[in-house]
Amino acid sequence: MDFTALITIIATLFLLLVCGFIARKLKIIDDTSSKNLSTLIIKIGQPMMIISALAEAEFSYEKLADAGRIVLIGFALHAFMAILAFIMCKGFRNIDERKISEFSLLFTNVGFIGFPIMEALFGPEGLFLASFYVISFHIFLWTWGIAILARKRDDIKLTVKKVFINFGTVPCLIGILIYLVAIPIPNFAMPEFILKFLKYLSNLCTPISVLITGALLAKRTAKQIFGSLKIYYFSAMKLLVMPLVVCVLLALTPLDSQTVLFCTAMAALPSASTITMLSELYNLDSEYAAQTVGTSSLLCVATIPLILMLAEKIVTLI
Repeated sequence: MDFTALITIIATLFLLLVCGFIARKLKIIDDTSSKNLSTLIIKIGQPMMIISALAEAEFSYEKLADAGRIVLIGFALHAFMAILAFIMCKGFRNIDERKISEFSLLFTNVGFIGFPIMEALFGPEGLFLASFYVISFHIFLWTWGIAILARKRDDIKLTVKKVFINFGTVPCLIGILIYLVAIPIPNFAMPEFILKFLKYLSNLCTPISVLITGALLAKRTAKQIFGSLKIYYFSAMKLLVMPLVVCVLLALTPLDSQTVLFCTAMAALPSASTITMLSELYNLDSEYAAQTVGTSSLLCVATIPLILMLAEKIVTLI
């Protein structure tokens, strides 16, 4: 695995976070623009990123089998991590902090940060698998994830319609259908201008989502950011305990070592920046949400290489 490329990408994301922090301090980004940008990414950028990733994936029956397998593994992993996240957050007394922490422990930044990191670590195959892993991520996020945020809130309702029709599941379905068109039409290719259109919009996701996180982080004091034992507990569970548990669990299965390392890398990613945008939309504690994302994004510079080195040893030993 190419750790040099990994460090380069994480350093770039860190600079984007700092840029968002400074932009907030200089009042370039305010509450209104932050909320509007969050809406833009949730409702336009993120769906286009999902469709774009699947539309560009090269079709083969062997790859289709790999894709189906990674989707099933993704469902199993999210179900397992949902149980872990619930247990780990039982001690949080503040209801907003408990819900945000549980959400942030469960959902990693598989798209905005995960795509470039998986490509850096595993090459084109990593990006291909990540494109299908996000299917399980989004289905879980827009069902169980929204159910977490809806606790003790009458205004956030999880209906049957929302479970199947939302900004995660619909683009996943569209992307899958585009990918599977190659079965009846072997030489099918999306027109270049449509691919560029999707790519341009999907490229908004990473920079804007990280800028928003940095801007929200700027609303907290240095003491709140670095002096909270709670956030260090959260970060340890998120960046160390959960990925190592996932690695050991998968290493005990018949899965090949590359798949185990891929899934471990996915679990080791920082918290999904989607929580900061959903917190903005649903009037939760968006500053604390930004802190979970921001702190985990900062610390992952050290933890991701460490986890992957340990994972390689675990896979070898088991």
